[in-house]
Amino acid sequence: MTTPTPSPEPARDAAPATSAERAVLRRALRDTLLLVGALLVLGVAVGALVSGLPGVWGALIGAALAAFFCATTIWSMMRSVGSSPAAMAGLVMGTWIAKVIVLVVVLALLRDADFYDRLVLFVVLALGAVGSALLDYRAVKGGRVPYVQP
Repeated sequence: MTTPTPSPEPARDAAPATSAERAVLRRALRDTLLLVGALLVLGVAVGALVSGLPGVWGALIGAALAAFFCATTIWSMMRSVGSSPAAMAGLVMGTWIAKVIVLVVVLALLRDADFYDRLVLFVVLALGAVGSALLDYRAVKGGRVPYVQP
């Protein structure tokens, strides 16, 4: 009587995919920070022209919120590369909940303040969010990450 020999397990070397994924995320983070920097400069200039010092404050707050929101999403993805899907989802969702809490707290603190221009803050924050999503899409589309692991 012969015992069946188990078929050999394919070697799972996640290093190439992990480094490719990290490269995509690094590109997305770099591009997002460049976008927020450009929004900061342009937002402060346009905000100053539109409404003076309150416009400058609106642009500064909007750019800071955009940088926080966009960078923490990419950071959480970078931290979870190579982990299980459940761990990645948990970290990303936890980060998302933390961002929502920060947004609610910041908006509650700024609700009655009059030192900033609300429209400038909204425009800078919206441009940062939409621009970051487009840059993330471009980074993922141009990344050389395999769909399956050999």
